[in-house]
Amino acid sequence: MKLSKLFTKTIKNPPADETAKNAKLLIQAGYIHKEMAGVYAYLPLGLRVVEKIKNIVREEMNAIDGQELIMTNLQPKDLWETTSRWDDEVVDVWFKTKLKDDSEVGLAWSHEEPIMRMAEKYISSYKDLPASVYQFQTKLRNELRAKSGIMRGREFLMKDMYSMHASAEDLDEYYEKVKVAYQKIYQRLGIGDDTYVTFASGGAFTKFSHEFQTICEAGEDVLYVNREQNIAVNEEVLEEAIKEFGIKRDQLEKVKSAEVGNIFNFGADKSETMDISFTDQDGSSKPIHLASYGIGITRVMGVLAEKLADEKGIVWPENVAPYRVVICALGDEPEVTKQADELYDKLVSSKVEVLYDDRDLRPGQKFSDADLLGIPYRLVVSKKNLDSGKIEIKKRTETEPKILDIDDILEVLVA
Repeated sequence: MKLSKLFTKTIKNPPADETAKNAKLLIQAGYIHKEMAGVYAYLPLGLRVVEKIKNIVREEMNAIDGQELIMTNLQPKDLWETTSRWDDEVVDVWFKTKLKDDSEVGLAWSHEEPIMRMAEKYISSYKDLPASVYQFQTKLRNELRAKSGIMRGREFLMKDMYSMHASAEDLDEYYEKVKVAYQKIYQRLGIGDDTYVTFASGGAFTKFSHEFQTICEAGEDVLYVNREQNIAVNEEVLEEAIKEFGIKRDQLEKVKSAEVGNIFNFGADKSETMDISFTDQDGSSKPIHLASYGIGITRVMGVLAEKLADEKGIVWPENVAPYRVVICALGDEPEVTKQADELYDKLVSSKVEVLYDDRDLRPGQKFSDADLLGIPYRLVVSKKNLDSGKIEIKKRTETEPKILDIDDILEVLVA
């Protein structure tokens, strides 16, 4: 992609109406567009990041036998009334509206009830279990607070997975597999070392749940962690956790954190409440055991932008960066343009994702934009380097560039 053809442009100053660093940077760099508080559009560069995150999550969900589908956003009132979760006193984040026939519907905020109704059609025997399905879907939640950029939105992209089991034991075993899969995801996203499985309240889901919390100064949660023992407790259940697990308060460090995932074990509760069952080996009717597992895809994107940025701009991990390398051609000499064009073509043919800054701008502006965009590698083609037969390469996370032959450049980027 040539920057001169890119739909978006960087802007000189961050938006004045944003308080969150992640939103300021992402808007300034042209990754997102703010429609209203808590509601953002994802522009071409931003969508590439979203798709990279999705693919990492998809690979790990498929590895534990998850099957991808997509469910409806419009939800019938009667379905949710069966579990009392239509009631605003139970779930206070619903967006609700009416159809032309005056019937009331909700805009999906989660899908436990719908997946159980679907399971009623496809799961009749123990031979049909276990089953695990997941989706990537835009969720709508009427959040009271929407001041953290894309780290807490009213509209956001989520991966939600639902697993159904014949027994509590089978569910518990799978639940642990998902924990491991989530930890792999956060490692691949570059935040694994600062992300903890956290004991937390289940809120509108269950009495207790497990959250995945990433240490982040801009986060809205307070966490108590023991890094050596890999223990983390959300402040809201701290006293209860201390009593239940015998945790010693003086061994816990208080930190700010951002939630990047959560998992809920419903057990047989949904099945029993909705009167949905399967026939077991002995011919008896038994309830399906259910768990749900969420990752806010766009929220994770916001946490990455917020947590890893430096004074120059965004710093994307290589696994999620929209492009692996940006080429900066300096000067308008024909030989510089020719070399930059050839380098671009070689990288593209080698399947390297490359952004080519072919704009007629001063070198400082090109370097500044490359840093703001957070692309992992920057290549500089200039008359000075061409005279020596070299090209400059610099990693976004390093301060000093290296001068290498083009073959060595390709070896670094194609590896």
